[in-house]
Amino acid sequence: MNRKLRVALTGASGKMGQESARAISDQPDLQLVGAVSRSRAGDDLGAVIGRGPVGLTLAPTLSALFETTGADVVVDFTRSEAARENIAVALSHGARPVVGTTGLSPVELDGLDRRCRNLGLGCVVCPNFSVGAMLLGRFAREAAAYLPDVEIIELHHQAKVDAPSGTALRLKATVDEALGASLRRPTPIHSVRLPGLVAHHRVVFGGPGEVLTLSHDSLSRQSFMPGLITAVRAVMTFIGLVTDLAVLLEMGKRP
Repeated sequence: MNRKLRVALTGASGKMGQESARAISDQPDLQLVGAVSRSRAGDDLGAVIGRGPVGLTLAPTLSALFETTGADVVVDFTRSEAARENIAVALSHGARPVVGTTGLSPVELDGLDRRCRNLGLGCVVCPNFSVGAMLLGRFAREAAAYLPDVEIIELHHQAKVDAPSGTALRLKATVDEALGASLRRPTPIHSVRLPGLVAHHRVVFGGPGEVLTLSHDSLSRQSFMPGLITAVRAVMTFIGLVTDLAVLLEMGKRP
């Protein structure tokens, strides 16, 4: 019988971290072996995620976690500054990062890809693990071929630090690339931060006498979990950096 895939989690006390901890723990082929939270270090993870004691104490840093346990994969939902450090620590211990944190520049991603290839390790950096958000980008690319006048609206909860969102930036790049020579101006992005929102994206196309709106709403953070779990499994099967959820989903279909 193959052993379970050993997973460590950073940002475990955040909302995405808590949801990720529950999702990883529920997979029969995955084992959550460690979790990191600077604010809740020393607490039992179960108390943080609302499941009662699980016998897994939160570490203050990923380096401290690796002093007591090993992991095949490190899942990161923190902020860009912490994510940079966590990626470096994970790779130095031979673990493969799966990162949902946004804010890494294209230059940084290129460098990360080179480092992973040199180490013979896989890495995932994906701004949105939602399958629906991925499909929104696919449909927007198709619509742009017919309706070149377009703007993007992204709406998130008030605690989200970055604006525009990584998903909105990915949508802009997708639309601008699809427009090519038809691009009249860089596609504008409008950001909204309000209580009550989770993650919502609109791509609005205008034409003579008509408007086409493509939209996707993540109503809870559970929407990101199927894509995340796919990424955790898939990252063990390739070398280098993958930033496209569609690529990971295709990998997940392989026998």
